[in-house]
Amino acid sequence: MPREKFGTLTEPMFYTLLCLREPCCGADIMAKVRTLTQGRVGIGPGTLYNLLEEFLSRRYIRELDVPGRRRVYQLTAEGRRLLDEEYRRLCRLAGDYRQVFGPDAASAPDTAKEDAL
Repeated sequence: MPREKFGTLTEPMFYTLLCLREPCCGADIMAKVRTLTQGRVGIGPGTLYNLLEEFLSRRYIRELDVPGRRRVYQLTAEGRRLLDEEYRRLCRLAGDYRQVFGPDAASAPDTAKEDAL
C-alpha cells in the first residue's frame, strides 16, 4: 500500500521545515541543512524548490514579502503541527528500537560486522 503524501516526511522534507522556523530563502535552507546535519543530508535546488511549492500549496509554509531579497519562506502553524507529528513519530520509532535492543543499544558494537565474520 503506498504511503499517503506527507504521512511521513523524508529527511529533505523534515529538515526544510525545521529550517523554516525562521525566515529563509532557498540558498539559506540548503546551507542550514548541510550545517545542521554536519553534511549528512544535502538538498539540491530541484528537490528544494519542488518541496517549497508543495509546502506552499498545502499551507505548511508561507512566502514573506521581503523587498529586495530572494523569495523568503517561513513555517506556518499548520507546518509546525506537521513537523511536531513527525517528531513524535520518530520518537516512537526510537522507543520501539530501545524496547527491542535495550537502552544502551545505540552504543553497542556493530554486530553486523561481527555477524559477517
